[in-house]
Amino acid sequence: MGKRLYSLIMFVVVSILGGLLAAGLVVPMTGMATSTGKDAIASLDNLPTELETPTQWQSSKLLNADGSVLANFYDENRVYKPLSDISPIMQKAQVAIEDHRFYEHGALDLTGTLRALVSTSQGNTQGGSSLTQQYVRLVLVQTAEANNDAEARAAATENTMARKIRELRYAIAVEKTLSKDEILERYLNIAYYGDGAYGVEAAAQHYFRVSAAKLNLAQSAMLAGLVRNPVATNPVKHLQVGLERRNDVLSRMAELGVVTQAEADAAKAVKFNPKKIKLTLKGCANSKFPFVCDYALQVLVKQGGSALGATEEERLQTVYRGGLTITTQIDPKAQRSAQKALSKRVSARDKVIGVVTMMEPKTGLIRAMVQSRPVMGDNNKGKKWKGETYYNYAVSREYNGADGFQGGSTFKVYVAAAALENGFGVRTSYKVPLSRNYQGETFNSCNGPFKIQKRWVVDGPERGMYNMYNGTSQSVNNYFVPLEQSVGICPVVKLAKRVGLQLANGEDLVENYGSIASFTLGSAEVTPLSMVTAYGTFANRGVRCNPIIIKSIITTTGTKLDVPKANCKRVMDAGVADAVNKVFLGPIANGTLRGARIPGYTLAGKTGTVPSNQAEWAVAYTPDLVAAAGISFDNAPMFKKFWKSRGKAFLRYLHLRTGVTLTGFGADVGTYVLRPAMQRALADLDEHNSFVDPPASVLNGESAPIPSCSGMGPSSCGSALARAGFATYTVREYSDTVAAGGLIRLTRSGSASKGSAIGLVVSKGAKPAPDPEPTPSPTPTKKRGR
Repeated sequence: MGKRLYSLIMFVVVSILGGLLAAGLVVPMTGMATSTGKDAIASLDNLPTELETPTQWQSSKLLNADGSVLANFYDENRVYKPLSDISPIMQKAQVAIEDHRFYEHGALDLTGTLRALVSTSQGNTQGGSSLTQQYVRLVLVQTAEANNDAEARAAATENTMARKIRELRYAIAVEKTLSKDEILERYLNIAYYGDGAYGVEAAAQHYFRVSAAKLNLAQSAMLAGLVRNPVATNPVKHLQVGLERRNDVLSRMAELGVVTQAEADAAKAVKFNPKKIKLTLKGCANSKFPFVCDYALQVLVKQGGSALGATEEERLQTVYRGGLTITTQIDPKAQRSAQKALSKRVSARDKVIGVVTMMEPKTGLIRAMVQSRPVMGDNNKGKKWKGETYYNYAVSREYNGADGFQGGSTFKVYVAAAALENGFGVRTSYKVPLSRNYQGETFNSCNGPFKIQKRWVVDGPERGMYNMYNGTSQSVNNYFVPLEQSVGICPVVKLAKRVGLQLANGEDLVENYGSIASFTLGSAEVTPLSMVTAYGTFANRGVRCNPIIIKSIITTTGTKLDVPKANCKRVMDAGVADAVNKVFLGPIANGTLRGARIPGYTLAGKTGTVPSNQAEWAVAYTPDLVAAAGISFDNAPMFKKFWKSRGKAFLRYLHLRTGVTLTGFGADVGTYVLRPAMQRALADLDEHNSFVDPPASVLNGESAPIPSCSGMGPSSCGSALARAGFATYTVREYSDTVAAGGLIRLTRSGSASKGSAIGLVVSKGAKPAPDPEPTPSPTPTKKRGR
C-alpha cells in the first residue's frame, strides 16, 4: 500500500513540476511502480484532449391551447437556466460545499485531489475532486446513458485511480475552453438534486415551488447539500437527515465568510414541509387528458420528421430529452365539458364505449378527444373491473386505437354527396315502402354490376314518396339504398375515402367496401377521428384538412420546428359541398337530430343508428367546428356472452351503471352528449361563420325527359325508363280499358330529376261487379202457446 501511495504522489508531483499535467500532455511512466499506475497512464495516452459535452437533457412540455400543461416528457426532469437566472446565493452555496477554492485554482485542486487519491487507493470514495472534475464525471455518465453504453457508465463511476486520472485530463481540457462561470452554470444544470429533479431549476420548482432565480439562503443550502448524496439526504424521504445536511452547508458558508453566523442560524431555523413539494409527473398516464397526450406522442414519434430524428427511437428520445415546448389546440374547457357530458351517460365500467371528438375543419386542429374510459392503465384485476384501458377509441390501430365503430346512418352523407356530385338533385324522389327485400336487385360496384344474392331486407317506419330533403331529415333507409343503387356503390365509397373516412384497421376503404351495398347504412368500422375529418370536408366547402394534434414545436433556443401538416386540399367542388350542407341542415332543423340544436348557431349534421342498435351516433358541424359523439357496444371477448343474451337489441333499452337507459338511436347521444359538449366548444371559438348557399344548378341537379311508354308493356317501359336513368316502382289499379297486367300510364310525364323513381300504373283488370246484396229471409210467425 505504501508503494502505491508513493507512486501516486510522485505521479502528481512529477506532472506538476514538469508542467505536463497543466499542459494536458502525456505523462511518462517513469516513477509509476505499480501495474495500476502504469495502466492508468497508458489509458491517459488514449484519451482525446477535449471533452465532448453533449447538450444536457431537458424535459419537454405538451401544452393545451391556453398554455396550461397537458403533460411532461423527460428522461431527466431538467429545465436549463443560464447563470444569470440562478440566484447568487445558490451559486455561492454550491461552491462553498463542493469546492470553495473553485475560482482560485485551475482544473486541479492539489490538496483535495491528493486527499481523494489517497482515499481511493484505500478503496474508499473521497469527495476531494474539484467542481470541474465533478462536472466531467457527470458529463461522462450522461454521455454513456445517451449511448446506452453500460460499460462506459460503469467506467465513469468506478472507484479507481484510472477514473480519477481520466477526470483530471478532461478537466484540463474543460478549463481551457470554458470560463469558471460557464463551468458552474453547466454544473448547476446537470447535477442531480434527488427526487427526480435534475438541475437547479427543476429542483427549485420541485422542492420549493419557486424558480432558481428566487431561491433564498435556506433553500439554496438544502439544494447544494443534496448533490453529494441525493438519495440519503433527500428531505422528502429523510427529513431529519436532509435538514442536518442543509445545516452543515450553512455552517460551512458561515465558516468561509460567505454569510454571517446570524444569517446561517436564521436559515437553520426555517422549517421544510415535504407535503408542499410540486410533483412533475411524466408521461401520458399521469396527464389529465392521457389519450390526447398519447395520440400527440404517437404522432410526434411516427410523423415528427427529420427535425426530431431519423428514426422513431431517435424522435422519442428528442421528445424526452430535447426541452421542447409542444403546443396543441386542445381546448381544456371543451375537453372537460365533453368528458362530463359523456361520463354522465356512460360509466367506464359499462359494457359500452363512448367517444367524443371535435376538430376545426379549416385547420384540421383537434379541439377535444374524450372517451368513457378516461383512465389509462390496466389495473383491472380482481372481481371488480375498473374500466381502465390503453386503447384510444377515437383513432386507428396504428396510433394505439381499437377496432373502430360502425357509423350507421351517418354514412348517408356520402351517398348524398356522391349523388349531388353526379348530377342527382334534391328533388330526386323514390317511393319508400315500410320494408323492402333487395335480393336479386342489381347494384354497381367498382368491379361492375352485380346482383344481391342473399335475402337483404331493409326496414323503416316511413312509407310514401321521399326526396333528398325529407329523406335525409328523417333518415329514411329505403330512400338512401335506392339512391346508392342509382349512383353506384363505387362513386359513393370513393368519395367517402376522398373526404377522409378511414377504416380503423388501416386497410383501404374502397378495396374493402367498393362492392358492399350496405355501405350506405354504415356497415364499415371506422375511426371517430376520421368521421369528423370527413364531415369537416363538407364544412370546409370541399377542402379536406387531415386531423393534426400538434400546432407548434419550439426548442429551448426559440427555434420553430416543422410539425405534421394538415395538407389541406380541395377534394370536392365548393358548390357540391354547399349543397350537402344545405341538405344536412334538415336533421337538426326538423329531423332526427333536432335535440342537438344550440341557440345562436346554425348546425348541419346527421344521426346514425347501427342495425340491431349496436351503436348510436351523432355528428354536427358549423363552418368552424365539427364534432362527433358515439356510443357503441364493446366487442371484447369478456362481454361476448352478455351481448349474445341481448339478441338483436344491443343498446336498445340498455340500462347503464350511471342510471341511464339508452334508446339505441342516434338522437339519444346527440341530445345528451353532443349538444352540451359542442356548446362549450363553440363558445370558446373566436370566429363564427355562416354556411354558403349552393348554386341552384347543383342543388336541383340534372333533369331528364321521361320517355314515352305508349304501346309498351310494363317490362318494356321499365327498361326504357332505366336506360333514361330513372328508377321505377309499380302501382296497380283497376281498368275497364286495359287488360290485366297491361300498362295504363306513368305517374309522371314531361321531365324529372335524374334518378327519380317513376311509377308504372299497371292494370289489375276490370273492376269486378259488386256482390249482390243478400235477400232478407221472411220472419217466421210465432205460434201462440196453447
